[in-house]
Amino acid sequence: MRNLTDSEVLTLQAAGCSAESWQSIYVAENFDIGNIARCHFEGRVEIEEGVTLRGSTISNYHICQGAKVIDTLHLQTRHSSTFGNGVKVAAVNENGGRSVAIYNNLTAQVAYIVAMYRHRKGVVEAILRQIDGFAEAERSNMGRVGRNSTILGARFIREVNIGQGVTIEGASLLENGTLLDGAYVGVDVKVKDFIAVENSKIDLGATLERVFVGENVVVSNGFTAVDSLLFASSHLENGEACSIFAGPYTVSHHKSSLLIAGIFSFFNAGSGTNMSNHLFKSGAIHQSVHRRGCKTASNGYVMAPAAEGEFTTIIGRHTKHHDTSLLPYSYLIENGGISYLMPAFALRSYGTVRDIEKWQKRDKRALCRDIINYNEFNPLLAGKVAGAIEILNALLAENPDAELLHYNNTTIKRPIAERGVALYKLYLTAAIGAMLKRGEGCATTTGKWVDVAGQYIDKSAVNRILDNFTDIDTLNREFAAFAAQYDNAAHSWALALLAEQLGKSPTTEDIATAIAEAEAAQAALQKITDTDRAADTSAAMSVGYGIDSTDKEEVLADFRAVQG
Repeated sequence: MRNLTDSEVLTLQAAGCSAESWQSIYVAENFDIGNIARCHFEGRVEIEEGVTLRGSTISNYHICQGAKVIDTLHLQTRHSSTFGNGVKVAAVNENGGRSVAIYNNLTAQVAYIVAMYRHRKGVVEAILRQIDGFAEAERSNMGRVGRNSTILGARFIREVNIGQGVTIEGASLLENGTLLDGAYVGVDVKVKDFIAVENSKIDLGATLERVFVGENVVVSNGFTAVDSLLFASSHLENGEACSIFAGPYTVSHHKSSLLIAGIFSFFNAGSGTNMSNHLFKSGAIHQSVHRRGCKTASNGYVMAPAAEGEFTTIIGRHTKHHDTSLLPYSYLIENGGISYLMPAFALRSYGTVRDIEKWQKRDKRALCRDIINYNEFNPLLAGKVAGAIEILNALLAENPDAELLHYNNTTIKRPIAERGVALYKLYLTAAIGAMLKRGEGCATTTGKWVDVAGQYIDKSAVNRILDNFTDIDTLNREFAAFAAQYDNAAHSWALALLAEQLGKSPTTEDIATAIAEAEAAQAALQKITDTDRAADTSAAMSVGYGIDSTDKEEVLADFRAVQG
């Protein structure tokens, strides 16, 4: 970079440009002076080749090759900044008990450990120290606009580092943050204290403060969020989030939906969803856990503290602080103020099948910084299902004459519990064989698995990784190494469970039998869900089709043409 020549200063002045000090403007040897007009420069400004600057005020910024800044009111770095790195986000707990420091390279797995493993105080503190160190390394008095990025019609951009290929169009306020490569920020957006990573999109009046926006995440249509972590492929519009850990594929499309003080993953919020986090006594101190695949029907309501098992559908208002963590694939239905639980009944729903299939198909990430495992048949759910069978059988045996069974502030009707056991057994058979069919086995696992923000992993492996923690990069590599060997680990887990069921070490013939039984069980489950799908697309659902016809065949023809 070099200073401007006297003739270049005169040329810029003739093009309507001004500067606090022309001596503080530095340019590449062959910068394009003809692409700069009507700009005011303050402090130090550095301009590379191929840059276009028009109608903007720029202060303390380095503008990289091919970048454009057009009609932007203020692009400025006013003081030393870490550009959003190191900002504390009070996720899950509004009072900050699970705060995560965000930074450019944050992954869902690291954030999960920091937020949810507070009992591992030494590791959490070590991670936070390293993030603080990263933030200090990013500290500068100069902001940066990356190569081939475009800023058009923005108002205030203050202390924001901008990566390559970023587009900002019509944003109202961006302050103290980082936009990594390929990010997009649109009209009327207001964002403070943030990191938005690769190919994320913040658009149409979204307002965010102290938020991490993950890879391929979309936040749009006036959505507001504060103190929230939004990870891979989440999509949030219209509603509100406060202190949430949004794991992969957290979705909210509807107005008046409130997600607050909880952890979500592969979650779908029905219209009017309301997660309440305090009882008007001690303040906003409570949290809820909505595990992978949970979703709410319209106007679903949950009073924290509460927790649901994976793939639970929540219908109605639930205020009794239920905990159905160990009974996945359930329906939780409120009737007359009572939370009725239907264990395993979501296994009958084609909606569950569709959810599981659609997520992987919609994964358009390039970097895949967050590890996501999409397997339906896995050790975590199979282990929970095995335990759920024991729980339901115990409830039935302990209450032989009761028509209503009570479990963790929910009520289960006896026939529902009996049917749930049968459905769980069908899933377990399908899962064991599916895992045995994949992989070749490895070291024996402990039996307990967890879902670390989208990654299925043996709990003993998590403990080992944390016991040997040295740095964040190594931690991420260890999680990735386990993901690479997932099929083998799942195979070993299933083999151990099969041995327990048989009371001996399985032979080759035993394994072949288990795989064959699994295929039959999977076919049986598919038949059940296909029946559910057929009911949803039957002629009875053609109401409103063939709008101007009285001919039944025309009505059905219109219905089938639309439904496919």
